[in-house]
Amino acid sequence: MGNTKIRVMVSIGMLSSIAYLLMLLNFPMPPFQSFLLVDFSDVPALIAALIFGPIAGILVEFFKNLLDFVMTGSPTGVPVGHIANFLAGVLFILPTYYVYNKLNTKKGMTIGLITGTATMSILMSILNYYFILPAYTALMGFPDLRSYVVAGILPFNIIKGIMISILFMLLFIRMQNWINKLSVVKHV
Repeated sequence: MGNTKIRVMVSIGMLSSIAYLLMLLNFPMPPFQSFLLVDFSDVPALIAALIFGPIAGILVEFFKNLLDFVMTGSPTGVPVGHIANFLAGVLFILPTYYVYNKLNTKKGMTIGLITGTATMSILMSILNYYFILPAYTALMGFPDLRSYVVAGILPFNIIKGIMISILFMLLFIRMQNWINKLSVVKHV
């Protein structure tokens, strides 16, 4: 029991570090605002969720954002962007995890990734409209960008979700047996 706890904690730490490094390799997509950045840091969080359960995935999302905030700070002084990244990651990995946990096949993972992308895109649009963009407006004096949600935030999150899903599926095809073998949380 003690070895399992240590293995889980060390694995979450390593996956959080990998996620943080992937977060540093972010890049903008030209048609969208420059503050919307794509990174693949949700991949290690999804691996953590699949092996150790949803709490592990959430912890990887939390630690990568905490590390990034401590190391790079935030232009607002408040981690608005980090909170948004955390929420987007959680809204992506949890539906993916739960759908895959039910179906437990490659097709199930594909359906899970589509569900995760849709959930993240829709809920992040709502959160951006009511909370995140108004926070940037209040803290940084940005103009009101809420009209940009449908034209920018929603399509950006759909494209980002598709890009992460494609990368993850390429890895998952090769890693599925390993992930299932290491899984601490048994599929019910």
